[in-house]
Amino acid sequence: MSKYKILLAAAMLIILSCCSRGRNGGAPESRNLVEWEYASGIDVDVHEHYTVAEVKNPWKKGAVLQTYILVERDKPLPDSLPEGTIVRVPLRNCLVYSSVHCNVIKELTGSFDAVGGVCDAQYYNTPEIVAGINDGRIADCGNSMAPTIEKVMMLKPEAILLSPFQNSGYGALTATGIPIVECADYMEPLPLGRAEWIKFFGLLFGNTERADSMFQDVKEKYTSLAAKAATADSKPKVLTETITNGVWYVPGGNSYMARMIADAGGDFPWKDTQSIGSIPLDYPKVFEKAFDADVWLIKAYLNDATLADIKAIDTRNARFKAFSNGGIYYCNTSKTTLYDDFPFHPDKLLEEYIKIFHPGLLAASNLQYFKKIEK
Repeated sequence: MSKYKILLAAAMLIILSCCSRGRNGGAPESRNLVEWEYASGIDVDVHEHYTVAEVKNPWKKGAVLQTYILVERDKPLPDSLPEGTIVRVPLRNCLVYSSVHCNVIKELTGSFDAVGGVCDAQYYNTPEIVAGINDGRIADCGNSMAPTIEKVMMLKPEAILLSPFQNSGYGALTATGIPIVECADYMEPLPLGRAEWIKFFGLLFGNTERADSMFQDVKEKYTSLAAKAATADSKPKVLTETITNGVWYVPGGNSYMARMIADAGGDFPWKDTQSIGSIPLDYPKVFEKAFDADVWLIKAYLNDATLADIKAIDTRNARFKAFSNGGIYYCNTSKTTLYDDFPFHPDKLLEEYIKIFHPGLLAASNLQYFKKIEK
C-alpha cells in the first residue's frame, strides 16, 4: 500500500470515529426519530440509553413547552444526558389531573394501579377510580388549580400528569422537584392527532406495542367512518354548546372538534376561523351565523334536559331553527363517558355524529352519548 493510501485510510477512520460519537463526545449514539402521522405537537427521539420527548408550545410557534428525558427505571442514569426533565419509566405511581389520562393508563397497563392520586375528584365517573378514592387507595389531592401540597408530598408520585394552559404556572408544585408532564394532547388540531399521543403515554408506561396497536385500530375505524360520511348527499349546519355567564364558546375552525364535525359530514359556521381552541362570542354573533342550524349539540354537567330547560337558559334560544324542528341533541356529561372516551377514541364520537347528521347512513343502533330532545 502506498504512503498516500495509508494516510487516506487513517483519515477516513478518524472521520468515522468522530461521526459515531454523541453530541457530548461519549459512546456511539443510536438515534431513531419517531414518525408521527397526525400529531404535530410532539417530537420523540429514541436513543440507545434514553428517549427524548419534546412537547411543543401550542401557543408560541417554534417554541418548546417542555423536554423530557425518559430513562428506564432499573438502569443507571447515562452520562452526559441532554437538558430536560428526567422521568424514570415505566411510571408506577402518578398524580393525574384528568380522568381522560387515567383511562389511558388503564388501557395501556390493564389497571389503574399507576394512578396514585387525582385532583378534582368530584368529577370522576369511572367506578374503579371512584371506589379507589372512597377507600383511600387513590389519594384525593384537592383542587387542580391549587392542589394540597402536603397530600402530594405524602403520595410521593414519580410524575404529575396535567393539561397545560397558556401562561399557566404550577406554583408550589414546581418547588417539589416532582416531574410535571404537560399533556398538551388536547391542543392538537386533528382528532387523530390527539389520539396519536397514545404513543407518548406508551413510552411513559412501558407499553409501546400496545399503544401503537391501539392507535392503528382507531385510525382505521376513524378513516373508514369519515369516508362513509363523505358519501352523504347533504351537509346539515351544526351549532354547538350554549351561552354560559354571558359568553358562548364555539370551537375554532382549526380545532379537532371542528374537524370532527366536518369529517362527520356537517357544516360548521366557524370552520374558516384560524383558532385551534375555543372562540368566545356574544349571543348576537352566534345567532347571526347559526340561527338556521339544523342540528344543535349541547354538552353539560347537568340532569337530562328538556326544551323548557333550554329555553330557561335564555329565552332567545327558542328562536333557533333547531329548537323548533327537533334538532337539539343533549349530552349529560355527568352520566356518560364522553369526555373519557373521545380524546383517544375519536372514532366513537365520529360515529355518533354521523348517526345524528345523517340518519340511516350507518347501521341502526342507539346513541351512546347524546339524546335527542323531543318536541
